Order: sequence, then C-alpha cells, then structure tokens
Amino acid sequence: MWFNRKKQPPIRSLIGEGTAVHGELRFTEGLRVDGEVHGDVMAAGDGPSLLVISEKARIHGKVIAGHVIINGEVVGPVRSTELLELQPKARIVGDVNYESLEMHQGATIDGELKYRTSAEEKPTLKLAASNEV
Repeated sequence: MWFNRKKQPPIRSLIGEGTAVHGELRFTEGLRVDGEVHGDVMAAGDGPSLLVISEKARIHGKVIAGHVIINGEVVGPVRSTELLELQPKARIVGDVNYESLEMHQGATIDGELKYRTSAEEKPTLKLAASNEV
C-alpha cells in the first residue's frame, strides 16, 4: 500500500502566519500557506504540485493545484487535478472541482462539488435494452 503512493513534490515556498499577500500567486512544486492571500493561488506548469493551506490560513480567491490539502478557509473556487484533502477544520465557500476527494468529519463546503473529467474523456452511454452496437 505504501509503495503505490507517488512521491510528493517538495514544499519550497511558505507564506508565514501574520503575512498578507495581495495579488495573484503562482508557484511550482510545493507551497504552504499559513497566512492570508487576497488573490488567486495557482500552480504554474504541468508538473506535479502540492498546496497546503494550514488551519490558520485564509485565501480569498481561486485555488488551482494538483494535490491540495486544506485545513483553513478558502473563499473562492477550488480545483484539484489530482487529490483534494479536506482536513477537519477546512471551510470552503465556493465550487469545488476534484479528481479524487478525501474529506474528514468537520470539513464544510458551501458550494457545488464537481468531479473533474478531462476534455478528452467523453462519457459513452449505451442503453441496456438497446440492440445497437
């Protein structure tokens, strides 16, 4: 079981507690937010990314990354292209788009949950009673 997990990218950047950032924030690999961000927080590039939003963190804007771990507050849409982990104190006010979701008791979402499908994936529907192939 432990061998199936992909190695997480390293956290190379930190927005510390007591720090407030105003404007769009783009990062590569890993970012941990303990302070406040008033603007969008997005992973740059197509490589693996990790975003950790700690218990005391507040983000007012869009959040987009591969693996997203939230234990603080996000006011705005959240999009995770790999795994979204909502810890017990997570609070999201906005729509959530995810590939895989892990939600702990106590986490709250005030918005719509949408399973992410890639544009290439087109769902095929076949009627069980249909004789057509």
